[in-house]
Amino acid sequence: MTLSSTPQSQTWISSLSLSLGTVGIVGAALLWASPASADPFRTRDPHPVGEKTEQAFKLLFEQGNYQQAAQVLETAEADEPLAYAMKAALAYIDRDWDTMGQNARLTRESAEQLITRDPLRGNLYIAAGQFLEGAHTLSTQGTVRATPAILGKLQQIFDSLDKAEKLSPQDPELNLLKGYMDLMLAVNLPFSNPNQAIERLDSYAAPTYLAQRGIAIGYRDLDQPEQALVAVDKAIQETPNNPELLYLKAQILRKQDKGQESLRYFRQALMQQGQLPPNLAYQIAWEQCRTVNQVRSKDRDCSAVAQRQVENPEAQPPE
Repeated sequence: MTLSSTPQSQTWISSLSLSLGTVGIVGAALLWASPASADPFRTRDPHPVGEKTEQAFKLLFEQGNYQQAAQVLETAEADEPLAYAMKAALAYIDRDWDTMGQNARLTRESAEQLITRDPLRGNLYIAAGQFLEGAHTLSTQGTVRATPAILGKLQQIFDSLDKAEKLSPQDPELNLLKGYMDLMLAVNLPFSNPNQAIERLDSYAAPTYLAQRGIAIGYRDLDQPEQALVAVDKAIQETPNNPELLYLKAQILRKQDKGQESLRYFRQALMQQGQLPPNLAYQIAWEQCRTVNQVRSKDRDCSAVAQRQVENPEAQPPE
């Protein structure tokens, strides 16, 4: 149980938590305007979600605009577990543990109410809420104290996911959430095989840009940058202006020792830093600075460079 102690695991917890909002991870139906657009996961038999939740979902996952998504979520539907999951995920990124814990609980409780109307999404969001509650416990209590509770949560999560899977095993929202979770475990735990999780995401999960984003992160962390690049390019093709995807591509190119090429994508991501959380903008600026130091044989203090970038987001990203 060391998932919260490394930058890699924090990336996975953030991605998985957001996919609850995405997936249903970390996701569940969000488009409400008309039957044809009432659900970003399913092209048939859409599951309706509130208009505000849909708007926040699009801002967060299509555009990567955290700031506007957070504003919209302030007035999101009170009975929609996806809205609470997204709030919890945003609070996790901001390290606002009290807000995260409250919204993790509300995710689960609203899902328990939803289960009578929509058993698939209800069970799916019960799992999402339990996952977020586990991530909150791990973040606030530390690994040693949190481990017994986390182990108990994992069993409850998988029980809820199994119930959802029995209802619709090829459901795209279910496969997005479960694919993210399975791939996270496969990347971080020994003797786990990630191929099944990747196949689940590639074959059954939707929307495509979120599925391919998860695959790209998985391949990146498995040190398979060629496959990661193929996946992130598919995601960028659908959502070309999402700064997080540009940042992810920069990381992958750097893993391929294409440092000079990666700088273009770090710079493009930072040009949109005003819509990102400050700590994420800091991380992108720090990695960009480190890459510049390597490519151009410089020796700058990257912590100072990144801090200046966060404090002056209107400035041209430094190189």
